[in-house]
Amino acid sequence: MPKILVIDDQPAVCVALTTLFELHGHEVRVAATPDEAMAAVLGDELGAVVQDMNFRQSATSGEEGLELLRRIKAVDPELPVVAMTAFTSIAGAVELIKAGASDYVPKPWDDQKLVATVGNLARLRALEQENARLLAQRGRARHRLAERHDLAGLVYVSDAMHEVVNLAVKVAPADVPVLITGPNGTGKELLATIVQANSRRRDRPFVKVNAGALPDELVEAELFGAEPGAFTGATRLRAGRFEEADGGTLFLDEIGTLSLNGQKKLLRVLQTGEYQRLGSSVTRKADVRVLSATNRDLPRAIAEGSFREDLYFRLNVIELTIPALRDRPEDIAPIASHLLDRLAARAAGGERVTLGPRARHALADHDWPGNVRELENRLTRAALVRKGETIEPHDLGLDAVARVPPAPIATGAAPAAHAASSAPSATSSERLEIERALVEARGVIAKAAASLGLSRQGLYRRMDRLGIQIERKLK
Repeated sequence: MPKILVIDDQPAVCVALTTLFELHGHEVRVAATPDEAMAAVLGDELGAVVQDMNFRQSATSGEEGLELLRRIKAVDPELPVVAMTAFTSIAGAVELIKAGASDYVPKPWDDQKLVATVGNLARLRALEQENARLLAQRGRARHRLAERHDLAGLVYVSDAMHEVVNLAVKVAPADVPVLITGPNGTGKELLATIVQANSRRRDRPFVKVNAGALPDELVEAELFGAEPGAFTGATRLRAGRFEEADGGTLFLDEIGTLSLNGQKKLLRVLQTGEYQRLGSSVTRKADVRVLSATNRDLPRAIAEGSFREDLYFRLNVIELTIPALRDRPEDIAPIASHLLDRLAARAAGGERVTLGPRARHALADHDWPGNVRELENRLTRAALVRKGETIEPHDLGLDAVARVPPAPIATGAAPAAHAASSAPSATSSERLEIERALVEARGVIAKAAASLGLSRQGLYRRMDRLGIQIERKLK
């Protein structure tokens, strides 16, 4: 269990609090003066602090405690501090919250509430520290990968994308066909570029073909070339894409839309490595690595008879699947920042626009059916039409999901319990407002989402992120 630091000049209070917390499994350290407290903060791994606000018998102003709180926060801003005193005032509570206190508890205290408050704060700190450790560990892993491999400028932070990229650079030297799948706009061509850039063919030709744009009657000429006079309008020799890519890599985008006739012709060259130009009887050899991409469900297309199973297995020796942007929301902010940097570099004055807080919330809450391509489109538009120095939701066309939760307002004689625990944390504020909306809506998600200015999907995502669950009908 996390260690609790108790700071109080009264031995009896220290004994009582030590006994209380130890009975609930916490290790406790005691300090009687601000200097002893700072030594503990600097020297121990603490989960939370419970501190008195006065350290002399005659003192009642709380100034000593306020100064100590500021010193603690200067050293460790994330360390939860629960202020405790027999002399309470609303003005004093507000000052404590501004200084960074996590909660405010009057003496005499309620044992059950105090243990619950301090325990929750300590556990939350432990989770945040573990999360920070994991994020740093993942960041180091991404950095090492980028140092060893050419990632073609790909921006991501999510574990989901890291797994895909890690597999891509792992299979890149293997010289086998790779099928890249995923929704439109996720960056399948960029991932193909990463595979090629880290392959043994990196210095050889890299030819890209949009297979979905090839008319059926021109598939053969486009892929394999044509002799003069092979068809109407063919007045000169035309090299095909396989010939251009010889010794290198051929990327076939939108392979799922290739006609059955085109699939048949492609299968032959993949099986034998041989092809003939249209209008020629000369068999040629092609040393080409094929990368392909599609947003179609090819197994379903095979079942429907619109895609050849034998071609599928030729193309799909290794499959790389890029998740939709909505399934890796942590990538939205860094990608948006990168895109804005790129837009600034292209702008005449080089001015970089920034996202306002409401715009950041709108980006996080949007479903992104168009994925990264849609994100780039909206940011490009916003940078052009914005009226101020920052981008707002209406600039992005995302007004419906733009709502920044306001901090809760403390009421009553004891503002500490709610205001103190939630005011320093945007996450706590967000959670309180969502829970309040759910209660007022009696658990009806659509109604709660509307009151918050969110889409239903946006509200579900926030509830999932904050760990909010509806286990029974709210009343």
